Amino acid sequence: MTDDRLSSYRASIDNIDAAIVHMLAERFKITQAVGEYKAAAGLPAADPEREQAQIERLQSLASAAGLDPAFTEKFLRFVVAEVIRHHQRIATDGTA
Repeated sequence: MTDDRLSSYRASIDNIDAAIVHMLAERFKITQAVGEYKAAAGLPAADPEREQAQIERLQSLASAAGLDPAFTEKFLRFVVAEVIRHHQRIATDGTA
């Protein structure tokens, strides 16, 4: 059974998912550099003030884009937790 409309929607979703993966990969390349810098400078892995400011900024963007701000916060907290884990590993053994 072929449904052209559904296939078109799914193709769009697949393209968006691929873009999300590539954007996350780029984000993690930059956060790795941040982790290396923080480790070399003796800075803590986490920055709660920065994290809160980012959450607030992205919640505002989400609202403007018609996306649930609570979902956006959950997603960002998940990403930030992974970044902090990487930063901690860089600080202790030099690898992310």
